[in-house]
Amino acid sequence: MRKGEISEDEELGELEDKTEALTLRSKRTERARKRQARKVKKGENQPQDILSLPFELVLEILALLRPSDVFNLARVSRTFHGFIFQEERRISRLITSWRYVCLEKCFRLPVLMETIDPSIHALVQSPERQELLTIHKKPYQHVQAPDPAEICTCLTCLLRWSSLCLIVDFAHWQRNLDLGEPIPIIQRGKHPEWNQTLIASNAAIVRKALHSPLWHARLLEAHLSSTTRSIRRHAANKGNKRPRFRMSKDEMVSGSDMFLERSGPPSFDFPFHRDNYYMLEAYLPNRGWNADKQKWMYVPAEQHDMDVQYIIKWDEWRRRKATEAGK
Repeated sequence: MRKGEISEDEELGELEDKTEALTLRSKRTERARKRQARKVKKGENQPQDILSLPFELVLEILALLRPSDVFNLARVSRTFHGFIFQEERRISRLITSWRYVCLEKCFRLPVLMETIDPSIHALVQSPERQELLTIHKKPYQHVQAPDPAEICTCLTCLLRWSSLCLIVDFAHWQRNLDLGEPIPIIQRGKHPEWNQTLIASNAAIVRKALHSPLWHARLLEAHLSSTTRSIRRHAANKGNKRPRFRMSKDEMVSGSDMFLERSGPPSFDFPFHRDNYYMLEAYLPNRGWNADKQKWMYVPAEQHDMDVQYIIKWDEWRRRKATEAGK
């Protein structure tokens, strides 16, 4: 190369590598790309449900719901259904502890025979004793008689069963009572098919409550609704001067029964016929007003145990009488 001549490399300047990776384009790679994009998008848009919160916080939120709302939530997905019924007893207790403080003590559950000592099953179910309870087991038109093989037939449990069945029946006729439509009258000794179907359906609901705390809470919710509607109906009747429970509008919509803890008229008489529904304001059995303490006193939950002890003593007395007669 002659002096002063410019080399070819210097003339072209510094080379710059501008090569790029080849873009793979095929049907397979395009499908894979779209699948990956959908996964990313789905992950970004995936909502965070309530169950992703801490366990204690989830329970606190569910405790604010009505039992009917909890049942609706359980239908949202299998995940919600599984969680709610796994923690059913705890959720029900949290709801009942502030919504149905009064009603829970008025409407306790009858005791299942399967939970009673098998050694006294024969005493509880003996035909001779069942005859003594005929007056309490005589079927009402609006209450189906209990199955002695399913629940205890001590006096306490029989009254508990009848009261729970009445909750469902009283709630069924609330629309008629609100609209002033008469409740169908059933002649004495008649058993129309529609009524047999109704009381059987009512009893089936009560049987669910025997095994499910959430169903028991649902019954209490239904009775609180029936009670507030009844008080509102009677309060609107200016000609009705009977004493009644005081209930404000806020208390009516609160979903809590705390206003029933105030003094009020007696409310323990059992409505033995649907005609009693017209004047029934608040049916709250198993309690009485103590004037000295100025509060309602409730029948203790242990009353069933005392009744069972009475059955055992009754059987001992019967055997002793039989022995003395045989001498």
